[in-house]
This record gives sequence, C-alpha cells and structure tokens, in this order.
Amino acid sequence: MARLKLFLPLIIFVALALLFWRGLSLNPQDMPSALLNKPVPEFALLDVETNRELKKSDLPSQPLLLNVWATWCVSCRVEHPYLNKLAEEGVPIVGINLKDDNEAAQKWLEKFHNPYLFSVSDVEGRLALDLGVFGAPETFLVDAGGTIRCKHVGVVDDRIWQTKLQPLYERLQKQSWDEFSGELSDSLLSRCH
Repeated sequence: MARLKLFLPLIIFVALALLFWRGLSLNPQDMPSALLNKPVPEFALLDVETNRELKKSDLPSQPLLLNVWATWCVSCRVEHPYLNKLAEEGVPIVGINLKDDNEAAQKWLEKFHNPYLFSVSDVEGRLALDLGVFGAPETFLVDAGGTIRCKHVGVVDDRIWQTKLQPLYERLQKQSWDEFSGELSDSLLSRCH
C-alpha cells in the first residue's frame, strides 16, 4: 500500500495527460449543436451599420444562413468572398459580429463588401454563447420558421456549400416550415452534425 502511494502522482499525471491528449484530438466540426432542431435564441442587439436595435423577430421568414464573424478572425477573411458570392446568388445571410469593435466591423464591410441582410453586433458574446458558438466563423442554416437545421464550424467554401449546406437549403426552400418539421431523419440532416 505504501508503494502505491509513491506511484499515485504518476498515475494521476498519466490519466490527466491522456484526457488532455484526447481533448486535443477532438474536431469541433464533429461536435453536434445542442440547438439543432431548436429555435434561434431570442436576442435584441444593435445593427452594425445603423445602430438600430434588431430582434429575432426581424429575421426573414425564409431559409437563411446565420453567420458568426469578426474582423479579428483570419478565417473569416478567407470565407467572406464566398459569402458575398452566395449573397449575389440570392442566399439570404444574417451576420453576428462577435466580440468586435463596431467601427472596425463597419470598415470591414465597406472594404470587403457586405453579404448580410443585416449584421448584429454581439459585443459581449451572449447570443454566440446561447448558440453554442466555439469561435468564428460558424454558420447556422435556419429554416423559415426560425429553427436551426444545421451548424457548420469553420469556413464555408464551395465544397462545404455544395455537399453540406446547399442540399438542405434547397429542400428548405421547396417545403413549408410545417411540412418540413417532421422529416428530419434523412441523409441530408445527417451531414449537419
């Protein structure tokens, strides 16, 4: 028993090292959203460009992308031209500017163009926290009824759009919110975990 006490710190260290190593090997893109098939959380935040208060009720009643972005986010700069392309093609996108300086966000949208119907300033990160956001960029596909149907962690590019988001987006466009709500156990939804 006395010898076991000598090795106890080593055993604890090895156990913690294994847990730490396992944690590093997790891919945030593989983590399902706790809000999948649940409504977008209520919010009341200021618009980045107009400083007008916007609420969840201001979201359009149509399928849309809810995109978390920030000027400090390097990956957001990579993603932004593709969001502009999607917006030009008619995909509605609402932005959530995460923990950012509003003036910097305004300059960003001027310089790199604005793909958003509107973008709210989530300075304290409360909406992002309610959404279960790990960081930026993250994108949620929301149906016409305001329910989150898919979450993507990382950059949305052509591959992600065509294989993960677009098939479900197109299906959401074709069906009403009531019709779609009961049909979520197919292969399209399985891509959104």
